[in-house]
Amino acid sequence: MQPTVLHDPAAFRARCEQHRRAGHRVGFVPTMGALHEGHLTLAREARRRVGPHGLVAVSIFVNPTQFGPNEDFSRYPRELDADVARCATAGVDVVFAPAADAMYPPGDQTRVRVPGVAEPFCGPFRPGHFEGVATVVTRLFALAGECVAVFGRKDYQQWRLLDRMARDLLLPVEVVGHATVREPDGLAMSSRNRYLSPDDRARARVVPEALTLAVNAWARGERSVEALRAMTEAHLRTRVDSLDYADLREPTDLGPLPAVLAHDDRAVLAVAARIGATRLIDNVVLGEEPAPISS
Repeated sequence: MQPTVLHDPAAFRARCEQHRRAGHRVGFVPTMGALHEGHLTLAREARRRVGPHGLVAVSIFVNPTQFGPNEDFSRYPRELDADVARCATAGVDVVFAPAADAMYPPGDQTRVRVPGVAEPFCGPFRPGHFEGVATVVTRLFALAGECVAVFGRKDYQQWRLLDRMARDLLLPVEVVGHATVREPDGLAMSSRNRYLSPDDRARARVVPEALTLAVNAWARGERSVEALRAMTEAHLRTRVDSLDYADLREPTDLGPLPAVLAHDDRAVLAVAARIGATRLIDNVVLGEEPAPISS
């Protein structure tokens, strides 16, 4: 069945409230559109959590405040009709697609910052990005109300930041991180993968390869943070055009780690690299997740 498309924030809020008053849960998947199987997996997970009578809503909004001046806001794909059709295949009930001035009304001044979680990884390379993400998602949560919100762990830092934000602001939102959905060769699904030329797409496999090397080293007992980071970086540099970071952090609030980890510790290893003009990010939680490429 085709989802209902709503553009008015008040109408979206009313639809969510209507379902809660009827005793049903709301599942919510915020996106910027250009949907792929990874997004649809999140919608299916939302359905699983709210049940057959719950409301599953997907928002589609290319948020201007999370793009830097030299980033791809103007060329980010916008294909609402195709996205709505994709949502229909995943059992989505409502697509909320507001205009920019609906989310940022005239005179808008308020911004939301989560400084600690935003500092490592992408923080230094995308100044203002996470402030834009936190601000728009706070507004989306205010409209959706009490709900379970499902995010992909491919954007690990974003997931952890939004979970921290919802807890700190006492929002009635359960923030869920769903496992990264990958292509058959291990590359994490992303709306930006479509920017890759065929040659660049072949080179992009170096990203899951590098993470897999670290997972395998961890399985053999390697616990030196620098050794794990260095082997990941060295492999990435064989095929990427530039590397923003390859770094390990504590997996909940992304704090620093000791030089050598205990056997039963966990660590999130995250990377960001450019292949051609396309910036790819990926991660794996060592001690918790399987390798992106199975042997």
